This record gives sequence, structure tokens and C-alpha cells, in this order.
Amino acid sequence: MNRYPLWKYALMVVAIALGALYTIPNFFPYVPAVQVSSTKATIRADEALKTRVENILKAEKISYLSAFVDQVGVKVRFQDADIQARAKDALSSSLNSDDYTVALNQISDVPGWMEKINAKPMYLGLDLRGGVHFLLEVDMNGAMTKAADRYATDLRTLLRSKKIQSRGVVRETQTVAIRFTDSDLRERARAEIERNHPELLLQETGTGSENLRLIASLKPDEQKKIQDSAIIQNVTTLRNRVNELGVSEPIVQQSGANRIVVQLPGVQDTARAKEILGRTASLEIRLVNEDQSALEAAKRGQIPYGSDLYNDRNGKPILIYRDVVLTGDRINDAQPGFDSRTNQPAVHVKLDSVGARIFKDVTRENVNKRMAILLVEKNRSEVITAPNINEEIGGGNVQISGSMTTREANDIALLMRAGSLAAPMEIVEERTVGPSLGQDNITRGKHSVLGGFIALMLFICAYYRVMGLVSAMSLCANLMLLIGLLSALQATLTLPGIAAVALTLGIAIDANVLINERIREELRWGASPHTAIAAGYERAWSTILDSNITNLIAGLALLVFGTGPVRGFAVVHCLGIMTSVFSAVFISRGLVSLIYGRKKQLEKISVGQVWKPPVETLAANFATPDGAKKID
Repeated sequence: MNRYPLWKYALMVVAIALGALYTIPNFFPYVPAVQVSSTKATIRADEALKTRVENILKAEKISYLSAFVDQVGVKVRFQDADIQARAKDALSSSLNSDDYTVALNQISDVPGWMEKINAKPMYLGLDLRGGVHFLLEVDMNGAMTKAADRYATDLRTLLRSKKIQSRGVVRETQTVAIRFTDSDLRERARAEIERNHPELLLQETGTGSENLRLIASLKPDEQKKIQDSAIIQNVTTLRNRVNELGVSEPIVQQSGANRIVVQLPGVQDTARAKEILGRTASLEIRLVNEDQSALEAAKRGQIPYGSDLYNDRNGKPILIYRDVVLTGDRINDAQPGFDSRTNQPAVHVKLDSVGARIFKDVTRENVNKRMAILLVEKNRSEVITAPNINEEIGGGNVQISGSMTTREANDIALLMRAGSLAAPMEIVEERTVGPSLGQDNITRGKHSVLGGFIALMLFICAYYRVMGLVSAMSLCANLMLLIGLLSALQATLTLPGIAAVALTLGIAIDANVLINERIREELRWGASPHTAIAAGYERAWSTILDSNITNLIAGLALLVFGTGPVRGFAVVHCLGIMTSVFSAVFISRGLVSLIYGRKKQLEKISVGQVWKPPVETLAANFATPDGAKKID
């Protein structure tokens, strides 16, 4: 009567096997490494860069274990942290910092076949394994300049829609200057701008027909509002980028008037984190200057007014007008994909309603002309592609394609999708917290968990004998399943998480105590061993369920309303409750069935000392004052 069906045993074996498979990677050590990655989309990490890195290390007489190229960059493993630091200094001084990023890293020794099934070790938090700390400074002047660029585009569109002719709309530092040939046109423009943009302060300059200008600048209260919102938007954008990186328990918060602190605990790919967070990439769409004589003059250093000279991805010079037609602020979504015609990596961009209207008007008015799409980072512009406009493009769906790799398409889409920065930022402080800082915490945490775990097993085995051994085995399975689940989810373990693991073990053993005591009670009142086992698990289930649901509610409340380390505790606590119920009820019942279920006639079970009340007490308990038997 206590036998399990075969499918339940199969499920139990699969769960334990998967738990063991995803737990094992946590026992592989991490080795120090240095990672070299490109900061430009036009420079790619390949075997040539690997050879160059190896030659630099050999020239400096720095020994290394191995070097390889992956989709991120070139990674070199070393024997210890001292050699790692020497290698970083040597590579940083030899490689151009504008083209390459050299960062410290740690690489696990997990076999490749495990990594292919995502069997990787847990990330450890900043207080355990270390991580990356960034302090970024927001360029408030850049925020005002970017706002002026946006208003220049809006005013140009407004005047065009109202059919008010002007001699040009250009940004001058943090103001927008509009030139006119007639004072009446200037007055009409002033009235329309004041009606549509009351936040702008307008000033008329010039008296002659050649010098009539209207200068638009932001009012002081509007400037303060833009600067405050720049910090808020940049914090939000950085959080979105951190989420795209898949970092658990990040810290992104404002520090002072114009700085932002970013802490990424347990990050393995520090170079990629720096690349994504430090990039202030924004998208700009401009028209190409098709005048070949102007292009030839620009090659000789005589760049025409209102144009800029760039090189495309093939190294060919291209002359592009300085006026920005459309910016990345108008992007609603961006996803990596492939060009349907060439099957090359591409980015599919979806514009908002204003951006779609502007893009439609520009493409309609410039058919058979070229349009350049630029990626602007830290005041450096890079031409992604410069396609020919074959027809009017409406609907707000734009495809950006060119000679880019799949990873570059993913990164560009990530930056656009996560949101553009309201203002440029510079990393003014970068700290990589090494593992030695948290080694003492790791040791103490392991000792506390293992000490409590061993004490629990010794007590439960001594008190409940064979059933206690079953409880101890289910407790081992619970710990293995919890660690395996955290590893499979690539969670970040912190000190509060270790405390949650210790608490989980205490909660898990509580369920086994309830089951064992219920079995004892059934035996005490005269039930047969098989009946006592079945009744013990069945009647203790409701109590176990109630207690764990209340614990789960508390854990979910911490997860929803908590922040930082509190959420880390809540995640481990909630996952531990689920693995506890599974192991304490399902796995322990299966083990009991293997031990006692094969015997049809079971005389006794080893569940510790069972105290039986005297016969008189039994008779008194099952009798009414009239002498009739109770019906249970």
C-alpha cells in the first residue's frame, strides 16, 4: 500500500539528476583572465587580434595558460591574479584605448559541454565574489545641446508645415538661430513658435534684410527641468541596459547633482558591461551631400559649410550634411534581425508617430538621393550605412543594414531599445572588486550553512532513526535542488542569499518533523505500520502546505516591496520553499516506499521511540459518558 508508481520514481530520478548536473559547475574554480574587446563596430576581434595580444604578452615575458577568441573578444587565462594585473597593464599600454577595451575578468573551468546546456555556476554578489563599480558623470551642457538639436528639428518642421520661408534653421551652441529675408515672415514665425512652444524664449536680432534673425533659447525654469529629467532618464536608461545584460540585483542610483553610481555584482563579462553602460550611442539620420566637387574639395581639407566629412565602413570618404533629419529620440522599438534581400544582419527600427511623419516627408522629398544613418558615441560619429532612397517610406518601420556582425546588430538594437540617453556620460571612476575582498565572507557563509546542515542531520538521524535518515537524505536533495535551480537561473548569490539558504534548511526539516511525528502518533494509537506511513504523509500534508504558503506570502512581499539585498534574500527564500515542499513530501515518500513498501507484512518501522498510552487511557479517549463508542 506504500508503493510508488513507476512514473513517480522516474520523475524523482530526473529531478535529482538535473539538480546534480546544475549543481556540479559550482565546484569548478574560477581562474583570472584578461579580456580584450573592440570599442568600435568597424574593428572586430579575430585571430589577428589574438596573435597580437599573444605577441605583446610574449614580449613582456608574461606567461599565460591559454588564449581564445569568442563572440565578445579575446580572452586570456592566467595562473594567478598578480600575473593577470601585469598582463592588463601591458595590454592597456600597448593597445589603442580608443579602439580596444582591456578589462579584468574571471573564467570558470566548467567543461564546454556543460556550458552548452547552460550548466554554469551561480554568480556571486559584490560582497562575495566581487563585481564592477562605475561612477558616471552626466554632461549637463550636452543635455542642453541635445535639447537644442531637438528643437532645431521641431522648429524646422513647424515652419515647413506652416509654409513660412526661412533662410535656414541652425543650432548655435545651446540656442537655435532662424534667419529670414523679411520682417513679416519673422513676425509670423514668432507667433507660431510662441503658440506651439511656449517654453522657448525668443529674441529678434538684426535690422537689414540680410541679418534678420530669430534666436530661440530655453527659459531658465525649462533648463532646470531638462537637467533634472536628464538625470532621471539616464538612470532609467541604465537600468534598462542592465536588465538587457541580465544582471541580478544591480544598483543604479543618483549620486549628487550630476553623477550616477552603477554596481554590477557577480558580473563575469566586465568588458561587455563597461561597453554597454559606457556607450552614449544615439542614432542620427542625415542627408548625403551628393556634390562631387564639394567631396573632392573636402578631401583636400576644404570642407563646405554645413557639411562633415566621414568614412563609411568600407573606408570610402562620404560628405554628409550637418543638419540632423531625425534622432534616436523618435524610436519606439529596435530589434536585431536579417535583411530579407541579402540575408545579412540588420536592425529593424520602429519610429513613433512624429518620427514616422518626419521620415515619410524626408524620403518623399529626396527620392534617388542618399541618406546616411550615423551612430554617435562620445562626440564621435560613425557611419553605419548610407543607402539610396528609392521611394517614399511610410509606416514608421525602418531597416538599418550594412556590413555589421550579428553581435553588433544585437548591441545597436539593445542601445536603441533600452532608450537613448538624455545627455552624454563619461565614466569618471571604475573599480573592479576582486574576489579576495569577499573570500572571508564566503568562508564564513559556507561554514555556517554546513555547520547547521550537519547539526540538523545528526539530530534528525539520532531522534528518528531510519525515518530520520530518510529526512536527512531528502534534506540533501533539497539543498542540491535549490543550488541547481539558482545555477540554472543564473542568479546572483549574496550574503543575504546564504542566510536564506540556511533558513530554507530549517523550514525544510520542519516538514519532515511534522511527517515523522504524525507517523508516531498513528502508531501510538494502534495503527499498523503501513497505515501509519500512509496516514502520516496524508494528514501532515495540509499542515505543511499551510505553513509553507504563509512563508511564501512573506517571501513574495519581500520580493515585491524590497530592494537590493532584501530582494536577493526573497528570491532564494521563495525558491527554497518550493524545493523544500518537493523534497520533504515527494522525495522522502519515494525513499520510504523503497525501504518499506516492498514488504506486504510490516511489523514495525524505525521512527524513534514511540510512547504508547495505557489501555485505560485509550478506553477513556474512545468512550462517551454513556459508555458508547465514539465514531471518528
